Amino acid sequence: MFDNRIRIALGAALSVCTMLGTGCSDSSGHRRELMASTVTVENQWASSAETGMAAVFGTFSNTGDHEARIVSGESALAGRVEVHEVVPDGSGAMTMRPNADGLVIPAGGSRELIPGGDHLMLMDIKEPLQPGADVTMSVVFEDGSTLPMTAQIRDFAGANEQYTPGGTGSGGGHH
Repeated sequence: MFDNRIRIALGAALSVCTMLGTGCSDSSGHRRELMASTVTVENQWASSAETGMAAVFGTFSNTGDHEARIVSGESALAGRVEVHEVVPDGSGAMTMRPNADGLVIPAGGSRELIPGGDHLMLMDIKEPLQPGADVTMSVVFEDGSTLPMTAQIRDFAGANEQYTPGGTGSGGGHH
């Protein structure tokens, strides 16, 4: 009975810390900030698209003492948001595929998401993304914290990499 009360109290304290978006102490007593609270994004933009998918780019900076890992995203304009990487396939062609490991923003460092490289992908977009408009979304970190962001939509044809759903197999069309 006593153990259950402690577990409930600890769970409630963790929930409060999460809801407030502030750091909490870990089991060793060290204060650990939520990943989203130490990360900023600038120069963010998204590629225009009528249907299908659109890429999101920008520079993420982390002022924290621990790395931050982006694992996904959320947007009302997309069925889902995936973390993507671009790597050479067996023939040397550049292939875009989901990156299940996410994108690490090093402690005290930055990570640039660029055409032809790492990026976020709005999948199954629900309406055309027109140049000059904005897309709002949230980046989701490994610890569950989120960073809201707005990206301007720009006319961009793509970096001509192949898309490989699920990260395996041959290319399935140009992005």
